Amino acid sequence: MAILFSDGHISNVVTGTTCVVFRVMIRAMNSDQANATSPQRVLLADDDEVHRIYVTAILTRGGYQVVQVENGQQALEKMQQEHFSLLVTDWEMPILDGLGLCRAVRANNSNGYTYIVMLTSRSSVDHIVVGLQSGADDYLSKPIVEAELLARLNAGRRLIEMEQSLRRANENNLRLSTIDALTGTFNRRHLMDSLTQELHRSIRYNHPLSLLVCDLDHFKLINDIHGHPIGDDALCHFVQVIRSSLRQSDWIARYGGEEFVIVLTETPLAAAAQVAERCRSTLENSPLLLAGKTISMTASFGVSGWDGAVTAGTDAQKLIALADVGAYASKNGGRNRVTTLTNPIN
Repeated sequence: MAILFSDGHISNVVTGTTCVVFRVMIRAMNSDQANATSPQRVLLADDDEVHRIYVTAILTRGGYQVVQVENGQQALEKMQQEHFSLLVTDWEMPILDGLGLCRAVRANNSNGYTYIVMLTSRSSVDHIVVGLQSGADDYLSKPIVEAELLARLNAGRRLIEMEQSLRRANENNLRLSTIDALTGTFNRRHLMDSLTQELHRSIRYNHPLSLLVCDLDHFKLINDIHGHPIGDDALCHFVQVIRSSLRQSDWIARYGGEEFVIVLTETPLAAAAQVAERCRSTLENSPLLLAGKTISMTASFGVSGWDGAVTAGTDAQKLIALADVGAYASKNGGRNRVTTLTNPIN
């Protein structure tokens, strides 16, 4: 017999002036609370219809939702469609018995751990050892006592909830380790790792790749005149405006201070220059409005990349450095402009 319940899900990090770390923590807490109050779903595998009805009645009284199947093969097919965190299975079943089901489940735990309770009339120590060695977490001899079954399942549910909570915490930690806490963009660490992967992919498949380096103009004046909290709002506003001019496949990372890098996958150099000009113009015409204040914002852009295939041997740092040269050229040329560097990247 098997009991399954769905894992919680964390949505993507959102952006805004509020600290992204705080928002992710709140979402995780809300998800944990929702999972704690939602009914637990159980997958029950047993070829004996009368026994399935009996066990289902026990589990229903215990507050579980039960999904019934007649053998281990049907249970595996159900588990391929959705994840069940609790599994209760009879030992003796046609097609695929409880031992085979346990082994199959343990061979694939990619969606999270499944707690398995084995039900059987076999009660010798040797049989218990065989059942546990096959991957079962607990073993219950027939005839089933309602209080004992529910107590064992509740213990398994607590273990699963702790495992899921730990998994979500690890996912949040990994996400936060790649996200800039203020703006919600990727951080420099993610930029270097992922841009290197994008370069390798572009070289392998002979695809173009370009990037933009953008540096906010006169950002120090914004901090000096309006204060650092307004400066933080300005950075977040910049990110929101720029994202509105990008495709879903493009991504942005904070390189440092008021400098950002935008990675344009599958984009030749000429098209990247057009994207940069669109970003520049949109930002120029989208002032930051806060508490009666209107703060005009512009940025200087540098563009680097390839009109054709990416040159083999190019690394991420060289590509960024070339676009950075373009951004400084834009600043030296009067700011609020785009400079595209067409020199080959070696």
